[in-house]
Amino acid sequence: MGLFSGLFRARDAPQNRTSGSAYSFFMGGSTSGKRVNERSSMQMTAVYSCVRILSEAVAGLPLHFYRYTDNGGKEKAADHPLYFLLHDEPNPEMTSFVFRETLMTHLLLWGNAYAQIIRNGKGEVIALYPLMPDRMNVERNSKGQLYYEYTVSMDDAPTVKGSTVILPPTEVLHIPGLGFDGLVGYSPIAMAKNAIGMAIACEEYGAKFFANGAQPSGVLEHPGTLKDPSRVRESWQSTFGGSHNANKVAVLEEGMKYTPISISPEQAQFLETRKFQINEIARIFRVPPHMVGDLEKSSFSNIEQQSLEFVKYTLDPWVSRWEQSMARSLLTPEEKKQYFVKFNVDGLLRGDYQSRMNGYAVGRQNGWMSANDIRELENLDRIPEELGGDLYLINGNMMPLSMSGAAYQKGKEESNENEEVLEVEEPGGGGDGSGGEDSVSERHHRRGKLV
Repeated sequence: MGLFSGLFRARDAPQNRTSGSAYSFFMGGSTSGKRVNERSSMQMTAVYSCVRILSEAVAGLPLHFYRYTDNGGKEKAADHPLYFLLHDEPNPEMTSFVFRETLMTHLLLWGNAYAQIIRNGKGEVIALYPLMPDRMNVERNSKGQLYYEYTVSMDDAPTVKGSTVILPPTEVLHIPGLGFDGLVGYSPIAMAKNAIGMAIACEEYGAKFFANGAQPSGVLEHPGTLKDPSRVRESWQSTFGGSHNANKVAVLEEGMKYTPISISPEQAQFLETRKFQINEIARIFRVPPHMVGDLEKSSFSNIEQQSLEFVKYTLDPWVSRWEQSMARSLLTPEEKKQYFVKFNVDGLLRGDYQSRMNGYAVGRQNGWMSANDIRELENLDRIPEELGGDLYLINGNMMPLSMSGAAYQKGKEESNENEEVLEVEEPGGGGDGSGGEDSVSERHHRRGKLV
């Protein structure tokens, strides 16, 4: 059974290899000949920059724990234990920022993020501790139920000797990335090993080029026969090789001649290749090129739009993975009906000052924002309620369609009432009939004013 168990693996424990790449995928080998794994790839500036941008963006977002209210709204559940753990300190050793930054780094490099859930006797979550993804295996038992197998070492605690710990799903916060089975994510580094390996090879070639004095290699030609060619080669290398020997004047004896045989980096389009690989790595993590320092195709008019697209198409999917995974692992079935976890990305979607003020003016004039609503978004102190800080105002030139003729009907009724009063005064004039014509003209004059 040992042979067949190696052939038929559980679908929730895939190997880091694809069809045709065999164990080279698992061992980190690439077509360029460079070994690529999660740690070696971080030595590439483009990979390090992308991982840092995404991990710091997710860690810096405000994270709150909410409950649903009876009127269909929401409010912060600050009295719930999870609010303090997620918003401030997941454990006594790290802050919420560091915790989320660490897990997001694991998620970007290994494709999975794990954290151990510590509960008290009541089953309440009291702490969350990150776990290394490269030491975690996801398996199924004989009943088909998932369990997590974690290998501990001396790095975890001095009293621990190398062994394996079995954790049930209720004790593990697992955030999977993109995968083939929906249970375990695949490492983006492993999937893009050839692109990253080529970038590493280009960087190493450039380093060796400058270490060689920025001069291409060539051939030393001698008209006669050399008794010890290796000695001549080593003498030449020690005298003119290396960047510290650059621009030295070579003196050739006995009719020797130096002939370069390599093409220059410009002819090999070395710089263009390196630039393309940087864009290739940014494309893997879906990070705009201008965020990793490539401003060639960025301008004042489109860089803001690219930043908004970064929030919409790059951060939002990661944020959704975090929110749904935390709700699934940290909340009981009853709590899921009352509570939820939410990242606030509004701060990243804010425009410039003028655009924000114009938006606030529209919300204020249309009655769906109060002065305090606006001041909270701008991180300003609230205006007291007695001074009108919570009033919702609206312009008076808009009304429901059903009331479109109400103002006309009301004006007509007031006009009729005034006409009746004026007609009562018409017979006046002292009772002697004199002044009747003046009274009539005066009545018409007053009615003209009313109309």
